[in-house]
Amino acid sequence: MTIHSTHPFADPDPDPVRRFRGRLGGAVALVTAGEAGLTVSSLMVANGEPARILALVDPDSDLADAVGRTGRAVVQLLSWSHRDLAEAFAGTAPAPGGPFRTGSFVDTEWGPRLADATTWSGTSLESVAPVGWSDLLTLVVEEISVGEDDEPLVSRRGRYLRL
Repeated sequence: MTIHSTHPFADPDPDPVRRFRGRLGGAVALVTAGEAGLTVSSLMVANGEPARILALVDPDSDLADAVGRTGRAVVQLLSWSHRDLAEAFAGTAPAPGGPFRTGSFVDTEWGPRLADATTWSGTSLESVAPVGWSDLLTLVVEEISVGEDDEPLVSRRGRYLRL
């Protein structure tokens, strides 16, 4: 893991696609599998029988390897109180001993779940497909818990907002 020396959505970023994506904003999700985790901002939920979560991740990330190896993942939405944890998993803040030491996690059949995450889903990997510079993980929802959402952690243009 490296700590990035520049802000990922800095203006003027020479990449207009990154600038466009940064303006979409949304809830910050943490995806975990095995011993890996990554904050994911490019995420979509597709309802159906079964429902699916579509996530774009860096194909070179530890998370992509772990999901491919285990075939399972936990997708959890973070709260305002998790912003330091989010920075650690994004690789933008130091995490001595690894980012999992920045929070309390419980083991599930899908991987580690943040103990105080109120909204989360246990998923299994259906497919992986290259899309642009990312891998599209299609994850089948096997279990879902929707809790209170009093202070969601929201990101817009690479900055956390308090709603």
